[in-house]
Amino acid sequence: MKNPPKEKEADQVQHGGVLTPVFYPAVFLILAMVLVSIFAGSSAEALFSDLQSFIARTAGWFYTLAVTGFLILCLYLAFGRLGNIRLGPDHSTPDYSFVSWFAMLFSAGIGIGLLFFGVAEPITHFINPPDAEPRSYEAAKQAMQITYFHWGISAWSIYAIVGLFLAYFGFRHGLPLSVRSALYPLIGERIHGPIGHTVDVLAIVSTMFGVATSLGLGVAQINTGLSVLFDLSIGPEVQLGLIAVITLMATISVVSGLDAGIKKLSEINMVFAILILAFVILLGPTLLILNSFGENFGLYAEALVTRSFLLGAYGADKEWLGNWTLFYWGWWISWSPFVGIFIARISRGRTIKEFILGVLVVPSLFIFVWMTAFGNGALAVEMANSSAGIASAVQENLSMGLFVYLQQLPLANIVSLLATLLIVTFFVTSSDSGSLVIDTIASGGHLDPPVWQRVFWAIMEGVVAATLLVTGGLVALQAATITAALPFAVVIMFASAGLLKGLRMEAAKIRGAQVAPEVPVIGAGVSWKHRLKSLLDYPSPERVDDYVASVVKPALMEVAKAIESIDCAADIEISMDPPEIRICHGAEMDFNYSVVAQTYLKPDFAYMGSGRDSDSAGHYARAEVYLLEGGQGYDVFGFSKDQIIQDVLGQYDKHMHFLHIAR
Repeated sequence: MKNPPKEKEADQVQHGGVLTPVFYPAVFLILAMVLVSIFAGSSAEALFSDLQSFIARTAGWFYTLAVTGFLILCLYLAFGRLGNIRLGPDHSTPDYSFVSWFAMLFSAGIGIGLLFFGVAEPITHFINPPDAEPRSYEAAKQAMQITYFHWGISAWSIYAIVGLFLAYFGFRHGLPLSVRSALYPLIGERIHGPIGHTVDVLAIVSTMFGVATSLGLGVAQINTGLSVLFDLSIGPEVQLGLIAVITLMATISVVSGLDAGIKKLSEINMVFAILILAFVILLGPTLLILNSFGENFGLYAEALVTRSFLLGAYGADKEWLGNWTLFYWGWWISWSPFVGIFIARISRGRTIKEFILGVLVVPSLFIFVWMTAFGNGALAVEMANSSAGIASAVQENLSMGLFVYLQQLPLANIVSLLATLLIVTFFVTSSDSGSLVIDTIASGGHLDPPVWQRVFWAIMEGVVAATLLVTGGLVALQAATITAALPFAVVIMFASAGLLKGLRMEAAKIRGAQVAPEVPVIGAGVSWKHRLKSLLDYPSPERVDDYVASVVKPALMEVAKAIESIDCAADIEISMDPPEIRICHGAEMDFNYSVVAQTYLKPDFAYMGSGRDSDSAGHYARAEVYLLEGGQGYDVFGFSKDQIIQDVLGQYDKHMHFLHIAR
């Protein structure tokens, strides 16, 4: 796969930082959907309900099979031979520690939903199961099995596959961190034209309505929590005020940037969530929760395949599937551009295996513990004493279930206040993360998009959430999510095909390196004493810079001239700082060879002596070889010009062999 110039998108971006073919169509579509909701007025809820039912009837099979396919692809890539490929150059290391990485992943991907559905979903399935006796032990088992399925690895595979193709093409191949980049192996340079613009517009619209759905659910539950704690009325006027205040907080956070705002809030969220979870486990029915976790996990594993292919062909309740499973798949898909770009940004340097297993397994296990603590705890209370009112509260208002359950535990008001604060911080991190991601797409994949755009998108998210909440309530949020996700699910499937093609070429390159003739032995033709002196030498950075200028640069220039004289079709590019040769063969993947002076601390065993001129701070330098995929880890300092040329040709030979077997 040829690496295109990074300036392609920049050519289309105006001075204000806007990629106009993406920004304005996305804004137009979002505003059009908002205006339809407003003008529909009292009939909006019925309109959204009919739309949701239509999609469930006609496209439910597509959602179900698509999500199952994403999970299979993730498992294939994680455990296949390409799992050790890094999302970035070979020499790269993760930008964030595992704790910070998981905290940001957690806050962006699952926060509000866990609090909203942790009690509400199991209780709803308990009193209205799809195929069991209501309020029975079988209904309780099925409720937890279904909840695990909706929040488990199938759902997270959507985030994982989108984040993977974004990180792979963005960090390993230097393409813009945008959804269109995954299509490069399929359509080439056309990703910079109308097809690419359309894909990114769909990603923005999908993200906007996915985030707006979460914000709508979140503000409804904040309103409920304030009602329980301070007797504040529940209604659209209060919720609109809450959206305005919290959107302002999110705007301040998104202006602060990824590290200063989003990262710190995410870590605070994680601490609050763990405190609440620990409280519920320790002061709730502890033994029941521990026993239930293992049994729930077994029930989930048993039903994973069956429910992954449940399409309603043999009498399953299609209305139930539309209201629950298909809504969830649409919600996760609509969030996938947002969470995918976000986790791609924070996952540079991780391997494919680390990335997929981290995204699939760690959050899923945390969710399972959370759902068991809240879901089984609430089920136990309801089954032992139906007068506790959890089920009736959930039937009346889904967001009330959490607070009614917490009222059954000690220190109820304190924990309810902490839960409400946690929902607020989740609201803020979801909104500011979503704004940052939409801004990245709308500015052509730039990692540091303009601040004014972040503010614009944060406000737009609040406006969309408020409109849908007022005009159609939960039905409108569900319908908007499923509708916006449908075209983007098709995009993910094509992007997955592009990822597979790119990785197939990567595999061919690895095989080419293994099968092609080896590079000549380093130092061949040099006396063993001279080679030993080079091995034990610790040259200063200045000495390595002089070597690169006097030996490496002329060697690369000589190779470039020779290739140009033999292969007129090849496009040879030479740059001097650091010295680099790039050989381009049309649409084929480029060959890149450069030598970079890298400075290190001298090891303790390296005593000062004759010929060792490391600087006074104990530093020395190495002249290391870099190829297109990153640093190769070997030092060519001391090579003669002919040996440098032989090394370049050896690597070029491997590259040509790779191109041969990749065709």
